[in-house]
Amino acid sequence: MNTVSDLLKISGYSDRAIEYYENQLNVGKIESPDAHFTYTGPCGDTIELFLKISDVITDAKFQAIGCVGTFIFGSALTKLIIGKKMKDCETLDEIDLLKHIGKVPEQKKHCAHLVALTFKKAIEQF
Repeated sequence: MNTVSDLLKISGYSDRAIEYYENQLNVGKIESPDAHFTYTGPCGDTIELFLKISDVITDAKFQAIGCVGTFIFGSALTKLIIGKKMKDCETLDEIDLLKHIGKVPEQKKHCAHLVALTFKKAIEQF
């Protein structure tokens, strides 16, 4: 019997993508976040992003209702921004997320845009 990991590998996901999905990196909620935004993309996936920010982004968590890709790129975003200064993250986009993750099925690349857009909207509120 194939495991979820095997199925994701066969589907074309990188090892890093599979690791993020299996470990649900930074999936959760932050009480009293400094920035928060919820977005539903045209595909129907919804992501809710929570940020704690002082001089740097000290914590980032997300919740999602969606496909594997949304969870992978949500985890990737949090991995890339925690511990970084806001000004160093302002230009982060879907290309950065795709580079960080590596291989994903073509039909899941839009999830990187969904997550990057949610991040941009969240920091606009800060």
